[in-house]
Amino acid sequence: MSQPAWRESVITYIRTEAQPADKFGHQPRLYALATAVGQGMDYDDDILFAAAWLHDLGVFLGHRPQDPSQLARWDHVPYTISRAHELLTGWGFPPEKLDGVAQAIRTHQPHDTPTIPEAIILRDADILEQLGALGALRAFVKVGRDTRYATFSSVVPVLRKAVDELPRKLRLSSAQALAVPRVQLLKGLLSAISSEAAELLF
Repeated sequence: MSQPAWRESVITYIRTEAQPADKFGHQPRLYALATAVGQGMDYDDDILFAAAWLHDLGVFLGHRPQDPSQLARWDHVPYTISRAHELLTGWGFPPEKLDGVAQAIRTHQPHDTPTIPEAIILRDADILEQLGALGALRAFVKVGRDTRYATFSSVVPVLRKAVDELPRKLRLSSAQALAVPRVQLLKGLLSAISSEAAELLF
């Protein structure tokens, strides 16, 4: 069965706007992971799809500030919610579901407290994307192009913090189960980096 036209518009738009280009993969992976996390739950898939695909719009080049000082203070969430509302309305998304998309985007980060099912699922899935091999890839690709991460040594603490703190933030048992092998892999990678580089990682 073909998907609604608005979904095709979302995918096409994000495929174009996701810059740097490697940021595109996070969206389809996140939606797939979210549906796995939410299996057996009662949730609105339109809300979950739209929020998963649009939640990071405000971190893409061309959507976030270029000035380093402005970027350091940038909160991409309000921008993303506002822009997602405009875009989805133009694409024919069900208007009665717009608030649900906004809620899911507003509370998708680890420090947030989601309340609706779609938001809980999205947040857990987004946490899982920060763990395991993909979490490492997404972190290390920032080295040298993100002002916060000039060297490999600046990224390793981020991954250590992810291993130490993120698993206990997961709300759903399905996500907790999916996290186990991801955490083990990331711990193994960090141990190998420490063993191979010692104090010479830079």
